[in-house]
Amino acid sequence: MPLGPSSSAVHLQNLNSGSTLNPVRSLQNVTIHPVALFSILDHYLRRTDAQERVIGTLVGTRTETEIEVHNCVAVLHSETSEQVAVDMDYHRTVFELHHKVRPKEVIVGWYSTGSNLNTYSALIQNFYSQETAPHTAVHVAVNTGAEEGSEPGVKAYIGSPVGVYPKPENCVFVPIPCELRFNDAERSGLDLLTKSFPPNSSSIASPSSDIEVLERSIQTVSDMLDRVLTYVRSVIAGETKGDPEVGRYLLETFATSTEGLDQGSFASSLQDTLVISYLANLVRAQAEVSARLQLVTSS
Repeated sequence: MPLGPSSSAVHLQNLNSGSTLNPVRSLQNVTIHPVALFSILDHYLRRTDAQERVIGTLVGTRTETEIEVHNCVAVLHSETSEQVAVDMDYHRTVFELHHKVRPKEVIVGWYSTGSNLNTYSALIQNFYSQETAPHTAVHVAVNTGAEEGSEPGVKAYIGSPVGVYPKPENCVFVPIPCELRFNDAERSGLDLLTKSFPPNSSSIASPSSDIEVLERSIQTVSDMLDRVLTYVRSVIAGETKGDPEVGRYLLETFATSTEGLDQGSFASSLQDTLVISYLANLVRAQAEVSARLQLVTSS
């Protein structure tokens, strides 16, 4: 379905307030799960050379104040200086297939890569607002860092109409809070995305092992303990005025940590990790020995 801007279209920009804005204030936060983020980045990597950005449908769950984006569906589209064309039939067909697998998930908005919000973005936002009515459609912009001088990041917006008689292409995007929620099993993938290599480096990124993740976690805890000890010693020496709230928080934290140590949960988890690592190395060694014996026998 081609969408084209009219002569009265305005260039979109981020605004926080204004007399002509009427954003929906009930929506307070957008939570994105890593599966959706990975799918968006995969869609961006598979784009054609002619595409500057890719777009797609966000699916998940929502309440009156919260949206959780669990997954996304890529949408075919093309943009020129004169119009933007979006394959809406493909969008609906793929979403229907997704809905059969996860019937509780609904369309909550759309995503795009890059940091450019223009008139075409407003037209697409208007279409998805009809798909999510009577709720507000959320737009998630994923900056991959490919643009010169840009930093990778994720931002969320809602559309707000402009003017007394607003047109679909006349709106601004109002930013709303956005956070990324992940569990321990997804941490290695996110660490891999945020890992940086020197320019012109031939290093190949690989997922971190459980031991490496454990080592970084212990190092982080050690650094935090050093900061806490520095603060406590400074308060005892009279160099810093103590904060009662910080003291209560530290007391609750150490009380909880002590209970966990008494139950041996940390020691048990560490032992399990070491046993799994040992068994994996043992199986690999046995496989290598078996392969070498087979070569000797065959010769």
